[in-house]
Amino acid sequence: MAPATLIPGVVLSGSLDGHLRAYSTKGGAAVWDLDTLRDFETVSGVPAHDGSLNATGPTITGGMMFVESGYSQLTGMGGNVLLALSVDGK
Repeated sequence: MAPATLIPGVVLSGSLDGHLRAYSTKGGAAVWDLDTLRDFETVSGVPAHDGSLNATGPTITGGMMFVESGYSQLTGMGGNVLLALSVDGK
């Protein structure tokens, strides 16, 4: 449901079920799937829980991917987290 984000070779898409998936631009096969429906440790120490990925799509900048999660409108699942993911896992 969230807007898709295109980077070379991959389309990233979030969904109402809390999954953030990457699809190959060559054939459309799923190449990565992050199930975000869980609790997260945060930089501030405030408890956070993910939910539906629906409001905005992933943003890619400076070697990082940022995506907000927790959309409770209509049939979405509430949450309160901004995920910051990097290629090197830091």
